[in-house]
Amino acid sequence: MIALEAEIPEVTLQPGELHLAQSTMVLQTILGSCVGITFWCKRIGAGAMCHGVLPRRPAAAREDAPESGNRRYVDYCIRYLARKFDELGARRGEVEVKVFGGSDVLPILGLQRDRPTVGALNAQTAMEVLAAEGFEILAYDLGGNRGRKIQFHTGTGTVDVFRIDAWGVRYEAVS
Repeated sequence: MIALEAEIPEVTLQPGELHLAQSTMVLQTILGSCVGITFWCKRIGAGAMCHGVLPRRPAAAREDAPESGNRRYVDYCIRYLARKFDELGARRGEVEVKVFGGSDVLPILGLQRDRPTVGALNAQTAMEVLAAEGFEILAYDLGGNRGRKIQFHTGTGTVDVFRIDAWGVRYEAVS
């Protein structure tokens, strides 16, 4: 009798959440203007994903604010997970980083056409902060006007991307 592969646990991230795994699982989320970032280090067997909602933590934010409230900010999530990977002994150059989302899924109305959208600001912030933290971005799929569902396999580092449009969901392999 052939043994069947054990069921791989799945964790669905909501906006403003992140998850660090040191075992094999699938981390998944749905993105519009938000940005999903995956971190994977084969050597230490760790993978993580964050779902950032807003670009930058306000400078006036209280330092003693609950950590969970800060996780909605793209810059905070990146720096938080960078520290966690440092604590686990990963070197920045060996962590594979992939970035997704930052879409303009809502119509832009009135005079706001000359200002960057939240999706564009989220994507820009992710790229800037990752570079400043010394990470090389292995793959990305940003912008456009469609949402995405991403599924990140922490055992292999692969990310499957499903684009969401008005007629349903379409699978596109990115990584």
